Amino acid sequence: MSEPDVESPEALAAPVAGPTPTPELTTWGVGPWSGDWPTDESGNLDPVLDPELLANGDTRNVLDKYRYWRMDAIVADLDTKRHKFHVAIENWQHDLNIGSIVRTANAFLASEVHIIGHKRWNRRGAMVTDRYQHIRHHNTVEEFLAWTKTGGIDGSSIPVIAIDNVPGCQQIERYSFPEECVLLFGQEGPGLSAEAIAASQAVLEITQFGSTRSINASAAAAIAMHAWLMQHVF
Repeated sequence: MSEPDVESPEALAAPVAGPTPTPELTTWGVGPWSGDWPTDESGNLDPVLDPELLANGDTRNVLDKYRYWRMDAIVADLDTKRHKFHVAIENWQHDLNIGSIVRTANAFLASEVHIIGHKRWNRRGAMVTDRYQHIRHHNTVEEFLAWTKTGGIDGSSIPVIAIDNVPGCQQIERYSFPEECVLLFGQEGPGLSAEAIAASQAVLEITQFGSTRSINASAAAAIAMHAWLMQHVF
């Protein structure tokens, strides 16, 4: 009988190149790169990698695939596979939900997020995901609608689909989303402006079964984005 292969003590003790093990969950980061840095045959560092992150560790909340990558390299990679839906949010009262909506738009890889109204918004809820998500500002609904006239991938008009529970709206569960569209959301409480609703191709409500009249704006946005994904990705 042949003896099992057993590595020598020297081999077992040799350091393995890669992220330094840390007691932290990988969700919250990894330590400095251990061993020789990844280079090509000419000894050049992979251009997507950030020397500072390799040296000091990467504590960002990013996928393992993007560990030690430069931020612009991550954005460039995401840009090659973004989905065809946009997200727009009316921002007249500095709604705190905007940050959460931006975070969800990043998670579902929206093409772009549009802030209508006040340019400043509370970024805390975004958890720095706004660094990886394209965001465009429009001063007014009229300015936003002017953009939609040529906002499509080929310069064509892109339809606006409003999400609000107003008289005459349709059930989101029974609606067929255009592949390319803008999902438009209002603020917590007042919802969408009359001007925004009037300019929308369709107004959708999320069917509810409890006692409350509405659900949180960021939760509604997540449901609507995922509904688009269910039709055009899965």
